[in-house]
Amino acid sequence: MMVSICREYWHFMLTQGVVIGMLMALFLVPAIAAVSQYFDKRRATALGITVSGSSVGGVIFPIALSKMLNDSSLGFGWSIRIMGFAVLPGLVFSCITVRTRLPPRTTDFFVKAAFKDVKYVLLIIGASFVFIGFSTPIWFLPTYAVSRGMDTTLASYMLAIINGASALGRIIPGVLADKFGRINILGIGSIVTGVIVSCMNETESTTALVVFSVAFGFSSGTIMSGIAAAFSVCAKDHRDIGTYLGMGMAISSVAILIGPPVNGALVAKYHGFFEACIFSGIMCLVGGFIVFGSKMTTSQGIFGKV
Repeated sequence: MMVSICREYWHFMLTQGVVIGMLMALFLVPAIAAVSQYFDKRRATALGITVSGSSVGGVIFPIALSKMLNDSSLGFGWSIRIMGFAVLPGLVFSCITVRTRLPPRTTDFFVKAAFKDVKYVLLIIGASFVFIGFSTPIWFLPTYAVSRGMDTTLASYMLAIINGASALGRIIPGVLADKFGRINILGIGSIVTGVIVSCMNETESTTALVVFSVAFGFSSGTIMSGIAAAFSVCAKDHRDIGTYLGMGMAISSVAILIGPPVNGALVAKYHGFFEACIFSGIMCLVGGFIVFGSKMTTSQGIFGKV
């Protein structure tokens, strides 16, 4: 709602950037932690279904907001307020209904022992590299699509296509993760995403760009659901899952601030997207291999189901 009354650039930075970012974390981490406490064998599947809701919203809300801004007389302020009113009932419902299965632990706020677990530390490092690279299409694909001759209206829907595919990419790999190992699927998803991102500069036609959006959306969905499932593997006590997830995401998500500025600088310097795509792809590949490397610290080894 506060975004609707913003007038200066710093207003948007404060509300849309800082405040909404903090509030999204406060909603996301407790919800994922609560769901994780109810599932063990099917935890990755449950988490995939849980986080797929944000992808569905990522399809509906951008299109709805675009229609209100461009095809109605509502204006910016009321368009944003309507979006806020649409989200409010779901947030209130979740605050009332989401409950943890286990009582909260009475130990320190942070689990310091987590950082003595080499597997957990390597997962954080791997996730950080992946976060540096995988957001490139999210930020640059519409601009890149227009540079390749795509209609601006269709280009504005690229993110909706990515989010639609990401919904399936969060659920299906979650099912596979419960069967073949949560860290395994996260590592595979990261490597596949790296390969796909590296190929973005080679997509020149409208059809190729749409196919790329679907492929990237699906593979990146594996990362979004897989990281939560992988961090949960490290927690020996179900009550610590939220803390492990919160600490891991708080550290690794800082890397998201690195990728877009670096890629923007590469695009500006070389007047093209090739270098940015290669850089981002390599970051995802490095992250994926580090994720696989974390398995070497487990009793199952590099080829085990972890």
